[in-house]
Amino acid sequence: MKTVCTITVNSPDEKEVFKRYLPPDEYRFVELVERGRPDWLASACRQDIRCDALIISGHFDGGDQFYTDRLDAREFLPIAELERASCSESCRGVFSQLKEVYLFGCNTLNAEAMHSASAEIRRALVRSGHPPAEAERLSRILADRHGESNRDRMRQIFRDVPVLYGFSSKAPLGRTAGPLLERYFQATSGSEVASGRVSGKLVSLFAPSSMTVAAGLTDADPQAEVRADVCHFSDDRLSDAQKLAFVHALLGRDMAEVRVFLDYLERYTASLPESERRTPETVAVLDAIAHDRTARDRFLEFARDADEPAVAVRMTELAEKLGWLTPEETQAEFFRMIAERMAHNAIGSAEVDLVCARPTSPTASPATGGLAGATRRGSVADAAVLACLGADERRAEVLRALTAGSDDDVAIAQVYLRHRPLSGADEQRRLAAAVTRMPPSEAQVRALDTLAGQRLVDQESLTELARLYAQARSVATQRAIAGVLIRADYPAPARAELARSLREHRLKSSDRDDVIDALIRRLQAS
Repeated sequence: MKTVCTITVNSPDEKEVFKRYLPPDEYRFVELVERGRPDWLASACRQDIRCDALIISGHFDGGDQFYTDRLDAREFLPIAELERASCSESCRGVFSQLKEVYLFGCNTLNAEAMHSASAEIRRALVRSGHPPAEAERLSRILADRHGESNRDRMRQIFRDVPVLYGFSSKAPLGRTAGPLLERYFQATSGSEVASGRVSGKLVSLFAPSSMTVAAGLTDADPQAEVRADVCHFSDDRLSDAQKLAFVHALLGRDMAEVRVFLDYLERYTASLPESERRTPETVAVLDAIAHDRTARDRFLEFARDADEPAVAVRMTELAEKLGWLTPEETQAEFFRMIAERMAHNAIGSAEVDLVCARPTSPTASPATGGLAGATRRGSVADAAVLACLGADERRAEVLRALTAGSDDDVAIAQVYLRHRPLSGADEQRRLAAAVTRMPPSEAQVRALDTLAGQRLVDQESLTELARLYAQARSVATQRAIAGVLIRADYPAPARAELARSLREHRLKSSDRDDVIDALIRRLQAS
């Protein structure tokens, strides 16, 4: 008898169809999820359940975990937990004799790289002595091997499994996948299930929904070495001292290769318990890393040359965790990067987001950071950076850009306001008045969308926006205004009148049940 294991994080539709059509005297089903038990996967591993096929059902849009949108369920399945179980071989019953895995979730076998650092890698290879053409070739090889696509991770997790079914983009919801599976079983005997052979019929039925097929890695696969490296971070059989020794060895490789392991290095150093950092074995390895000046200098040189400011910040923060920088030096590196980008007119919304999201510090100011002299007159981006660092006199400049700036300036003002919201009724009133005076345009819609995130409480502003709704000549403008009002504290006595105005002045649209409808229902219910 074959065992079909199921991990039902969201919809049970797929599992139920398999159970309904497969002969009970030939297939038994085991649900691995134990509701209300957070360590359900570890529990299944300890029970030594041996699976011939595995069906995983759950949303998977972000690529980090299978999750549910059901209010009555809280279970989820982190990919890191699957990696740990696979690398540690602590779940041999579930993994060892699998013939096939069904991954019912969006992008589960998407081959597109989650991260790309090809330009940074190419420059690092040239700096280390490779001719440009050779650096280009090697950077492509590294990108292919370490692209960290969802497909790569699933192939690494389900090593040696002959057949992996999944989706290269959007997957059908359970209520759609169920009938498709029924058509499959009605057209076949179902004997292909857990056989380790690809079902052409199943793939053809799900092909319009982007189903694709892969196989787990084997020792002969070029990516087998990558899996061995990745497993060093999550193999429970290795002590933290052994894992850190691998980290030290990895930091001695070409920095282009170190860069592609940045996610793993960050996750591992962040997860290292403080108690483990104090053991003699761990202290010795951490000390060896901290005193490795060669690796430190190469690492920081790469960080300073990173294309994306967020990557530079991540690398310097990792350098601090490795003992290569003090907190003061990490902050100095951050200000140096921002000042350099200011000097090259390269400050955009990404840099503003980084500065504004950074925890405030008594020593973090435009003056101490050396940024005041680097700013350009009339630059909204530079003004936003300085405003987030405490230069309050530049705030008005950023807010004006929301209604009178270019598209790039508006984007920067939106980022700034996410971190530094409008303060008080007076500021809300001034900005709302400026938005209502704007000519009808996409820029006005974007400004209204920004206001929606501010949760207006100024009644004068709300009245003006309701008046603008009645005068609007586009559905997009009306919806944007409704987006502001639905989040606002609208006075109870005026709600009935507002609902009437919304219905009376609503422009015709082929779409229904949008934010305007939701607002009307809320006003009527109150």
